[in-house]
Amino acid sequence: MGDTNYYGLILAGGRGTRFWPRSRKRHAKQVLSVGLEDRTLIQQTVDRLRPIIPPERIWILTNGFVRDEIVRQLPDVPPSQIIAEPAQRNTAPAIGLAAHILEQIDPDAVFGVFPSDHVIGNAAHYVELVETAFQSAKQGNIAVLGVAPRWAETGYGYIEFPADEPRSATGVNRVVKFREKPKKPQAEVYLAAGNYYWNAGMFFWQAKTVLKALRAYLPNTAALISSLPPVSDPGFDAQLEQVFPQCEDISIDFAVLEHATNVTGVPCDDFGWNDVGSWEAVYELLPRDENANSARSEVIVRSATGNYIDCGGKLVALIGVDNLIVVDTPDALLVADRSRAQEVGDIVKMLEKMGREELL
Repeated sequence: MGDTNYYGLILAGGRGTRFWPRSRKRHAKQVLSVGLEDRTLIQQTVDRLRPIIPPERIWILTNGFVRDEIVRQLPDVPPSQIIAEPAQRNTAPAIGLAAHILEQIDPDAVFGVFPSDHVIGNAAHYVELVETAFQSAKQGNIAVLGVAPRWAETGYGYIEFPADEPRSATGVNRVVKFREKPKKPQAEVYLAAGNYYWNAGMFFWQAKTVLKALRAYLPNTAALISSLPPVSDPGFDAQLEQVFPQCEDISIDFAVLEHATNVTGVPCDDFGWNDVGSWEAVYELLPRDENANSARSEVIVRSATGNYIDCGGKLVALIGVDNLIVVDTPDALLVADRSRAQEVGDIVKMLEKMGREELL
C-alpha cells in the first residue's frame, strides 16, 4: 500500500456524449461497462489504484445526475467523498476544490488526478509509474504522466521532454513545454521526434502546491475556493452551491501547467492506455472475427466487414455492409460510419436544440 499521505482525485463529471445512445446524463460513460470487462470504467479506475491508494483515500468529483449511481457502484468509497459539482467548470476549479479539501484534512496530502473513463491494460506497470510520479510530487514538483504516442494523434495535447537528455534513472524528467492539440502534419513531426508524449490528463502534486499555483495564476478562482469552510462543516454544501459556479471555466492545463516552472514528467512506455474516446475506440479494444467485425451481440454475417455491433440480447444479421457502428437501446438506434465516430457527440447537441430531454 502506498504512502499514507497519498490521495486520489477521480474526475467523473463528463457526460460521454460520443457514447450516445448508451451514455446518457444519468448513466454516463464512466458508469458503463466498456470492452471485455464486467466492471464499469469508474470501478476499474478505483480497482487499479488500490495497491497504492485505498478507497478510503479516494475522492470523486462528479455531477448531480450520476452521483447516486457512482455511490452505488463504489460501496468502499465513503459517500461523503463523492461530491457533485454544482456547475461544470472544467478541471482547474475541480482540482482546486479537491486541494482545498485535502489540505485541511492532511497538510501533507499529495494527490493524483485520474480521469474516470480510461482503460489500462497493464495495471501493475501503471501503478509503478504512478508511484514514480508521486515521489516527484512529494518533493514539491508538479508531476505528469506522458504516454508514448502510438500514432500521430490530433485529439490529444502533447508533453515535450528534452530532446538531448537521456531518460533519468529515477524515471522523472523535466518538462520543456505543453503543446496544444496539433494539426496532422505537426502530430507526425511529434511522433517522429521521439521526445513528445501524449498528455493523458494524469497529474500529481501536493495539495499546498496546487493552491499556491492557483493563487499565482488563477487568483479569482483561488480566492473563491479558499472562502469555503471545511468539508465537514454543515454549511459546506450550501456554500459550494454559491461559490463554485462563480469560478472560471478553464482547464488546469491552461490555468497552471503552461505557466508553472516546477513541472516534471514521467515519460511512460506502453502500459496499455486507451482513453476510450468513442465507439471506434471500443471497436479497437474488443476482439474481432475473421472479417474484422467486433460485436457485443450475437451476429450472423454475410459479406460484411469491419463493423461494431452493440444491440443488447438480440440477434443482428449483417449483409453487405462495411465499417459501421450499430448501437441499439430501447429508445434510440445509432447507425454510423466508423470513421465518423467522433461526430456522435454532434447528435447529442442536435437533440439538445430539439429539446429532446428524454433522449439525453
